[in-house]
Amino acid sequence: MQHFTSVLDVADPMGLVQKALAIKKDPFAMKALGQNKTLGLLFFNSSLRTRMSSQKAAANLGMDVIVMNVTQDSWQIEMEDGVVMNGGTAEHIREAAAVMGQYCEILGVRSFPSLTDREADYNEKIINAFKTHAGCPIVSLESATLHPLQSLADLITIAEFKQVEKPKVVLTWAPHIKALPQAVGNSFAQWLTQTDYDFTVVQPEGFELSEKFTKGAKIMHDQNAALEGADFVYVKNWSSYYDYGTVGKMEDWLINQAKLANTNNAKVMHCLPVRRNVVIADDVLDSKSSIVIPQAGNRVYSAQAVLQEILENA
Repeated sequence: MQHFTSVLDVADPMGLVQKALAIKKDPFAMKALGQNKTLGLLFFNSSLRTRMSSQKAAANLGMDVIVMNVTQDSWQIEMEDGVVMNGGTAEHIREAAAVMGQYCEILGVRSFPSLTDREADYNEKIINAFKTHAGCPIVSLESATLHPLQSLADLITIAEFKQVEKPKVVLTWAPHIKALPQAVGNSFAQWLTQTDYDFTVVQPEGFELSEKFTKGAKIMHDQNAALEGADFVYVKNWSSYYDYGTVGKMEDWLINQAKLANTNNAKVMHCLPVRRNVVIADDVLDSKSSIVIPQAGNRVYSAQAVLQEILENA
């Protein structure tokens, strides 16, 4: 694995899940693997779980870590080629990425979409610029369109909690107060369609994810019908892909215990942070149905499995 920016970079996704589960049983077994090696973590936007879990994973492998909030700690970076840099940006991505790649054996990069220009966002300018110019492996800590470390952690969590070999997994849209990226939904769908699980995406009309990522999934628009018999319910908001960046106000899509009544005692997942009683009700988050905390804990082992895979194949 040269880079980790989507499930398409992984030769055997379920094999990587099993690797992460083995790492979880003995997280310090490969402590010597990362000695004298440095992981750079570059954040173009805020982070809690991704930042801490990636640092923890690197430490478990014996790596040193450099963390930079790019928009605050460095020169402002120009992403466009061929421009006259007589404005606010002082350094071009061609030099910045190349320099960072000399300092680090692996670079993790996190960025968000603008949600105003779909073509620009889906071209993944930032993550692709680092892949082109850094000269070292790039790990996506979330990009404009995908969040593969989160999705790997999600599959680890499902593998731990499933009661049947092929569970029914439902990704359901949920309301929110502001426009959010499609990245988590896109990525979860992309990874789940690589499994043999019974996978459904349910979303209001007009809030369908791009078919590029949901091909192979069952697509529904009736939330109650979709949830029937579900073993896992993954709750996530995303803004409209087709009417790009539009916020949905369908408050009746909130997940509460009443919505779970016809599931198969479904476990409820969310990537966090979650707005209580907007996206998921207290009566779900504070119940035995919720597995959002162990799901977040598995972010360490998803990151560690990816870093270990890259280091072993360097």
